[in-house]
Amino acid sequence: MKVSSEDELAEVVRGARGPFRIRGGGTRDIGRPVAGEALEASGLSGITLYEPGALTLVAGAGTPLVEVEAVLAAEGQRLAFEPADWRGLLGTAGEPTLGGMVAANVSGPRRVQAGAARDALLGVRFVDGAGRVVKNGGRVMKNVTGYDLVKLMAGSWGTLGVMTEVSLKVLPAPGAVAVLILDGLDDARGVAAMTAALGSPYDVTGAAHGAMGTLLRIEGFAQSVAYRAERLAALLARFGPVRVERDPGAVAALWRAVRDVAPFHGVPGDVWRLSVRPSQAAALVARARAEAGARGALYDWGGGRVWLLMPEGEDLRARLGAFDGHATLLRASRDVRARIASFPPEPAPVAALSAGLRARFDPRGILNPGLMG
Repeated sequence: MKVSSEDELAEVVRGARGPFRIRGGGTRDIGRPVAGEALEASGLSGITLYEPGALTLVAGAGTPLVEVEAVLAAEGQRLAFEPADWRGLLGTAGEPTLGGMVAANVSGPRRVQAGAARDALLGVRFVDGAGRVVKNGGRVMKNVTGYDLVKLMAGSWGTLGVMTEVSLKVLPAPGAVAVLILDGLDDARGVAAMTAALGSPYDVTGAAHGAMGTLLRIEGFAQSVAYRAERLAALLARFGPVRVERDPGAVAALWRAVRDVAPFHGVPGDVWRLSVRPSQAAALVARARAEAGARGALYDWGGGRVWLLMPEGEDLRARLGAFDGHATLLRASRDVRARIASFPPEPAPVAALSAGLRARFDPRGILNPGLMG
């Protein structure tokens, strides 16, 4: 079922006789399979307000992300958190939407400098599981008392409500960009180089390591980028030769590959995402290779996020046991996702809070039930 207005959506939810599978653009088939009628929100589309001078954009949750990015680019602006496109990784079609991006809190390599998707959210409108229209936040960075639903909706995966409208803070695009590349570093030295770069005063906006080398990105005014790239290259010289790529197209392609986890596109196997302490990342990946058969790794966020290519059906959490971080199953077959929880288990106090929120906003349990369980 596809809805085209907030009122229609509220009426459909109020009259529901069973659960719904909430769908935006259909590009992120993640989590336990949900039994229920498909409820598609892509009809809630269109930019309703854009004020470049105020760095503010408001649009329907079903608005294609590519449309938003094109409008921003025409004014020399962008979504600073660099949202990923996982169609190549997951083998899906469709168009990523603004609401789907927020629901998954999709945040790319620039998160280390600009924050996550939830940090750019100013306000949301959504229909909860009782069919009520709820609004929180607005067009300024200020929240009302009570629930901070702006933050709660980011990463809720449609389990608290179906978003209808999103308000976002946007930022100017930089005038110049450069990426420093170190080749041939092993994982431990790659993480050490990223840590050194991120701890420097040179405002690094991306730090990744994998088969493409160790990548450090600098953005800003041309003169500033040139100076900072030179100084950072000198700082990193102890790790080996440093190449500097300044062509905007080549730089964009490198970071798009990191953002979208391109090394694992079309490669058989499950894909897990680890959130870990960078200082422990290389050792944990070595364990995953030795004890769980991991076949590939891509480090992002300076080592704080690690993508692992695993044998199909392997329970990485069970193999690794407890560690200081958590693991999310991003790509696997429906059968595997039915058997292995995609999302990490929550500590008991957090689980109690989550259950309370779902009882408050989805008392009948009809919105993506079980998806995050």
